[in-house]
Amino acid sequence: MNDDRTSPFRDAGTDRSTAAEVPDTPQTRAPAYRLAFADDAFLCRDELRPVRLQLELLKPEMLLDEYGVESTVVLFGGARIPAPANKDRARTETLAELSIYYEQAHRFARLLTEASLKDGGHRNIICTGGGPGVMEAGNRGAAEAGGISIGLNVVLPHEQAPNEYVTPDLCFNFHYFAIRKMHFLMRANAICIFPGGFGTLDEMFESLTLIQTGRMRRVPFLLFGRSFWEKIINWDALAEAGTISPEDLDLFRYVETADEALEIIETWGDTSPRGDIPGR
Repeated sequence: MNDDRTSPFRDAGTDRSTAAEVPDTPQTRAPAYRLAFADDAFLCRDELRPVRLQLELLKPEMLLDEYGVESTVVLFGGARIPAPANKDRARTETLAELSIYYEQAHRFARLLTEASLKDGGHRNIICTGGGPGVMEAGNRGAAEAGGISIGLNVVLPHEQAPNEYVTPDLCFNFHYFAIRKMHFLMRANAICIFPGGFGTLDEMFESLTLIQTGRMRRVPFLLFGRSFWEKIINWDALAEAGTISPEDLDLFRYVETADEALEIIETWGDTSPRGDIPGR
């Protein structure tokens, strides 16, 4: 982290404040006069997309470093899965039944965070998409254990506020899905996939592809709810068709409970070639 006190130059924040105190004239009101980094309209121009991409990569990375987050355990799962106490209000009978995975995500995050705190509290930090459902369960479990957790939110047409259990200093918001996905995986020591919809499937297959192709090191990759996943994805058919290799089916494991997941993570043996972590 740079300390501006060691620099011989005036810092940007001071100049931004000074620039806002100039006399009100046609010249100072003109957009051209605004400092480039203080000009929202300029920063939102199409030509500035590379700069915005860089900013979304840098901001969470720098803040996570400053917070001492060394590694994470990522929880992906459906925003519509209710807490057991609310399952009577679920939209479908299946969603009500899937509420058991809210509870498992909650318990898993609590137990994992308790173990992390005993180890100093910098490793295996719970990381979710910051929203409701399974994401809320993960952040809630970490908070109830007395630890921190990360929420990587994204701006959607119908914006939802981050769930109340994300650590405020580690609650981020993204415009670019691609950069958000990088941050999910850049520090991941394990990936846990709970039942979900399009977003969960997208994140699951992208992560599996990075591991399959050697672009990311192999980490514990756990699918909660075997019956759910085997009902919606015919994994064996992919192998039989030759579109994936039979050994690709070993990239993930099915689990049903938080305790089972923790045991697998603790005993996981990484025998695969280590590729680059995305973004490193």
